[in-house]
Amino acid sequence: MFDARDFECLDPKYFQIINMNEYDVTVKSRNTGHYWYLHNPEYPERGTVIIFHSHHADRIGRIRYHLHGRANTLRQAVRSIRGHDRWQMNGRKW
Repeated sequence: MFDARDFECLDPKYFQIINMNEYDVTVKSRNTGHYWYLHNPEYPERGTVIIFHSHHADRIGRIRYHLHGRANTLRQAVRSIRGHDRWQMNGRKW
């Protein structure tokens, strides 16, 4: 479950915050325009955050996510998103 302290890592200058509650966070990166859905089911253990990602919304506004990864905390998930943004903006070089 996310709490107010967890939400402090969601910088509104970096993210457009679409939705936020104790189990789900949906944001859009202002850098890449990518959408991120972060879910904390508290199962099988507390602290698990499932990270879903979408490159864009379709013509009618639907966002189709794919599984991007997992994190132990919301802060760790945000670091992963920022790393993905850096990779994306640098030409997706490996």
